[in-house]
Amino acid sequence: MTGERDLRVLLSGMRPELNEGRYVFTTVAGRIPDGLRPVVTVAEPEGTTLVLRQEAADRAGLAYGYVAGWITLRVHSALDAVGLTAAVAAELATAGLSCNVVAGFHHDHLFVPYDAADAALRRLVALADRS
Repeated sequence: MTGERDLRVLLSGMRPELNEGRYVFTTVAGRIPDGLRPVVTVAEPEGTTLVLRQEAADRAGLAYGYVAGWITLRVHSALDAVGLTAAVAAELATAGLSCNVVAGFHHDHLFVPYDAADAALRRLVALADRS
């Protein structure tokens, strides 16, 4: 099952959706602590990065600094599609909003500053409407 590659179709059909909750980036050495269910894991030489709900990190006593809102682009983008990440990042950058992007098999996921998540969502909806 392949995803969409056409940038115009990707942008006009991205249907950004803000997921409920506050998410944080943290890192652990070794395996993921029991009871945690991260939404993203990235293995790096320095440790395993976890993106998880803030309350889960607090319960586990994990340190973090960045609190994010999680936006899912509901369009099924192909992993080799060109331009979607750049267009989304440029749109948010014009508003002074940072964006950490993670690609899943079916969708792209954006982690934006929690306090600006609604503004980021509005910008992405406007981008889709213009496309």
